[in-house]
Order: sequence, then C-alpha cells, then structure tokens
Amino acid sequence: MKNLPLKKTLISIVIIILAGWNAHAKEDTDSRKMAVGIGPEWNMNSRNDFAGGIVLGFDYNLPSVPLALGVNVSGSYNFSQTVVLEAAPFLRWYFPGSRHTGLFVQADAGFYYIMEDLNKDDMERFPMFLGGLRAGYRLPLGSSFYIEPFARGGYPFAFGVGFITGTRF
Repeated sequence: MKNLPLKKTLISIVIIILAGWNAHAKEDTDSRKMAVGIGPEWNMNSRNDFAGGIVLGFDYNLPSVPLALGVNVSGSYNFSQTVVLEAAPFLRWYFPGSRHTGLFVQADAGFYYIMEDLNKDDMERFPMFLGGLRAGYRLPLGSSFYIEPFARGGYPFAFGVGFITGTRF
C-alpha cells in the first residue's frame, strides 16, 4: 500500500470526522436545545412570613440523554423586611420516554443572599449556600413555547411553588 503524505491523511481524517458528526446531528429531530423563561413564585424565604418572588431560568438540553443544565436566578420579598436573592446552577433529569419535556426532577446548588432590615436602622446581610430539589412538569405549547409548574424544597429556604413560562430556541 502506498504511503499517503501527511497532509492528505489529515484532511481525510477531518472529512471523515465532519461527515460522521453531521450524520449524527441529523438524527436529532429537535433542534431547539436552549430555553429561557420567567415566572412568579410563592415561597418561604423569610423567618416569619411567606414571600413573593420572581424566577428567571435558562437551560440547555444535553443531546442524546434526558438531561439539561442551566441556572435559575430569583428574587423574593416578604413585603415587610426581608429581601432574598438566589443564583443556582442546576442539573435536571427528565423522566424516561420524554424528550426534554414532561415530568422532571432537578438538583440545585448555588448562592443565597439575605438582606434583612430587623431594627429599621441598618440592613443586615447574610450570604449562604443554597441546596435544593425541584420537581415539575414542562408542558410544551406548540414547538417554541412552554409553561412549567414546579415545587421545590431545600436549604436555607423551606419551600417554593410557582410556574415559569418561556420559549425554546
């Protein structure tokens, strides 16, 4: 067998890899891998009272597995003295048989920042670690939009329930 020059061999390897990659990419019929959403939440992010909040989420669906990676950022206020900011990267697992829609379980770990005005003179601040679990259902609305009711529990908050509505792209 005749030895090919190094340049032709490398070009052939690159062409074979790209052809295989493109063939694999065409197997995935769902081209919408990312999603962004926003919604309200009712939670227990305060020592004394319930709080209302808003959640902003972003996620990326991993190809060929029912997993997604993302981040949720939220802010809550108990309407008297406590403001809480959260930032939590997450790993989400969709139950088998669903292609990045339907029932899911999610593990969160991140940053929890409490600002509390206890004596009306100065604001006390408490940075903390956040860890929690979330369960929900991503209901597609057409091919681009979704609504996602959820419930969560963890540390240092007690619970949260809400929904996110968003778009996939």
